[in-house]
This record gives sequence, structure tokens and C-alpha cells, in this order.
Amino acid sequence: MRKPKVYVTREIPERGLKKIIERFDVEVWPEYGPPPKQIIIEKARNADALVTLLTDKIDAEVFNAAPRLKIIAQMAVGYDNIDIEEATKRGIYVTNTPGVLTETTADLTWALLMAIARRIAEADRYVREGKWKVAWHPMMLLGRDVYGATLGIIGAGRIGSAVARRAKGFNMRILYHDIVRRPDLEKEVGAEYVDLDTLLKESDFITIHVPLTKETYHMLNAEKLRLVKKTAYIVNTSRGAVIDEKALYEALKEGRIAGAALDVFEKEPISMDNPLLKLDNVVLTPHIGSASYETRSKMAEMTADNLIAFFEGRVPPNLVNPEVMKVRPLPVKDI
Repeated sequence: MRKPKVYVTREIPERGLKKIIERFDVEVWPEYGPPPKQIIIEKARNADALVTLLTDKIDAEVFNAAPRLKIIAQMAVGYDNIDIEEATKRGIYVTNTPGVLTETTADLTWALLMAIARRIAEADRYVREGKWKVAWHPMMLLGRDVYGATLGIIGAGRIGSAVARRAKGFNMRILYHDIVRRPDLEKEVGAEYVDLDTLLKESDFITIHVPLTKETYHMLNAEKLRLVKKTAYIVNTSRGAVIDEKALYEALKEGRIAGAALDVFEKEPISMDNPLLKLDNVVLTPHIGSASYETRSKMAEMTADNLIAFFEGRVPPNLVNPEVMKVRPLPVKDI
């Protein structure tokens, strides 16, 4: 029996890759950076499956070149890089890796919040650049207290809720805004459901945890940013384009917002001429929300499990587009 051919667009942690290699005919893109789209198109021509990351644009152009393609197993929670509607029309299954990175991303969110509040990155540069000339001064690198402050959470899904639980330990007033009200979260941590404008006006710290959709694109634009307190901080570990980056830069530069901590950007990797790099009141990290050894290994393993389930004729555990089953029934066991 011919093994299904799988193209993997980047080296992934061994725990998952080993499971894929044991069962499939596998080719892995060997370089650290992502493969150019033309390479993905070329490799997809004879592929039964693709293992992809957020940096891989998978659309009709790829599908047109891939008559054998049956499933895309994405190693990420988000999948805005994949044209889901087009995939479904063509009977291509799409899976992701939800849940596993919740606590890890919430940890990073909290690390960024603390770092921007207490000016940690700025203080580190201050020491390394030889600016620390006086042992102690009452006005040196003053930050803001987190304990007892008001936290506004935009998007109270898995990650937003995990951030809220951490906030309870800091005795924070917790506001949240979501398209769905969460009575369970309100009961668990005392969170208050408010509209977006109220959250922006009243929060000392604002943290974003929504997917990137047509509705959330530039959700925080220039108009919304004008509602934010001058003493407030914004943390984003969701998707860069949820914030209008140019408007954010202007607000930070003019001192209309105290600071921001960003793990995601409208264009990734960030360009070295991005003006945000020149600001001291910004902490920047390179999209490392899920970057722990254990979490990335679990994500790779989930990706493998989704592939294996499909080719064994079972519904993949994390199927993004279940309506695809009306277009292409699950295969008879292939492996």
C-alpha cells in the first residue's frame, strides 16, 4: 500500500515529527525560514497532506496545483493564513492545535504585562548601556503597580480566561468584553462584562485575545485608542492586525498611552524601520506566545494525531471545517 505523501513546511519538534515519519512518506523543508510560496505550490503538487504554520499562505493558488491534497494539518491555534472556505469547497480538511497553548500564552501575556508596567526591558538596557551611575534614586525608572489595578480583557476565550485567573491573584478588578457573555468567568474570578468603550476608558491594563477576522481587523483604531487612559498599557498576544499599528505608534509617541507590549505585529517579522523600535515605552517579542519546549512538543504531537486520524478514516480531533465531510467523506483507512 502506498504511504500518503506529506509535505512539512518547517522542522517541528521531534515528538510530533517522529509520529508522522513512522506512518507517512515525508519531506520536510530544511531551512530555518519559511519556504517561498512557489516551493509550497511545487511540493503540494504530489502531496496528500500538508503540515503548515501561520507563515504559510495557503489559498486557491496552492489548491489549484494540488489535485491530491486531502488535508492541511496546521500547527497553530489560528488559521487565518488558510482560505478555509476555498478548502472546504474543494473537500480539503483543515485541522489546528487548540487548547494546548492556552496556559503558555497566558504566561507570556502576564510576563509582558509585568515587563511593561515595571519597565523591565528598559531597565535592562539602562544597566547594559552603562547608564546606571547612581546606586539608587527615588525617581529612577518608576513604573506602575499591577496589584489592585484594573485589567481589561478583550476576548474571554481560553487564553483570555486564563489571563483573568492570573489577575485574580493580583487582586485586580477584571473587566472583559466578548461577543459572548461568560457567566462562568464572572462567577469564577468576579469579572465584569462591559462594552468595548467602557473597557478602554476604565482599564489600567488592556490585553487582547481575539482571533483575526473581518470584524476584529483594526479593532483598536485611532478612534478607539483615544478612549484609553494616558496611564494605561496595552498588551497584544493575539494577532498584530487587531491593532492599527500606525495609530498605536502615534498614541505612544505623543504620550496618549503609557506603553505597549507586543508579541505580534501587522507584518512579521517586524521591519527594522518600524517606528515602534525607536520607542522606549514598548516591549517587543518575536511571536513567542506558545514558545515553551513542552507546549511546542504537544502542538507537534496534536498535528500528527490529526493527520493520523484522518488517514485512518476517523474524524480528526481538531477539525476546523466539519462541513467538509459533506463534500469529501472520510477515507477508507489508508495507513
